[in-house]
Amino acid sequence: MNLFESARQCLLLCDPEEKVTTSRRIAQQWRAGEISLPREGEGEVGPIAQPGHPDKPRLVAPRDLHRRSLHTPEGHAALIHSIAHIEFNAINLAWDAVYRFRELPEQFYDDWVKVADEEAYHFTLVRDHLNTLGFEYGDFDAHNGLWEMAVKTAHDPLIRMALVPRVLEARGLDVTPGIMKKLRDFGDHAAVDVLEIILRDEIGHVEIGSRWFRYLCEQRKMEPEQTFQCLLEEYMKGGNNIGKGPLHRSARLAAGFTEAELNYLEGIG
Repeated sequence: MNLFESARQCLLLCDPEEKVTTSRRIAQQWRAGEISLPREGEGEVGPIAQPGHPDKPRLVAPRDLHRRSLHTPEGHAALIHSIAHIEFNAINLAWDAVYRFRELPEQFYDDWVKVADEEAYHFTLVRDHLNTLGFEYGDFDAHNGLWEMAVKTAHDPLIRMALVPRVLEARGLDVTPGIMKKLRDFGDHAAVDVLEIILRDEIGHVEIGSRWFRYLCEQRKMEPEQTFQCLLEEYMKGGNNIGKGPLHRSARLAAGFTEAELNYLEGIG
């Protein structure tokens, strides 16, 4: 199998354990040179309206989600479950970037295979911790916001890099320290340890998005900061969907944001 076929296979797998195992195996085979990158023009990109996912969790509107209060065992587990769901979606997003966007430098595929591998690892860490609380992935409802943005940006890798890693995933850099503090105060130090790993790796994932966004802007002779602002205005309704609260400026700077971009985001968030 070539890389695009392998990525599509991972995308369509429904069972979480099979998706994780296959993702990590394919990443290892790619690094070992056992999977080829197709020649230009080889293989068509097929539509994937919805990636493979299990029957549960049931996907609902964000307003219908279980309350994530640490004051009850169910609320505590619901919070951990929401993180597991984000990581599950992130596996699909990484493989979709590999599968969908063609005729890019090989380093692009190296980067996004690495992201898929690490997201699979993250999902395993969070899912295993959820199991220690007496719950399974799928026991709570979840929403599908990350994948919905993947569908909206499927036509252009520049827009995908701008809005998925640099907006939706970057928001995780801002909110994770606060979640870690709540869990630490609650006494769930195992969850804090997991989130420290995820935060460290996610800085790298957002940086990959920043790097390829700027690469694509350069290829098209577009100014990156102005282009980023225009895409937020067009797709995110002036930035109203990027979330409220302070930015984790040091993490975002390490992830490839400029001071001007951060000042702009703080002004519209």
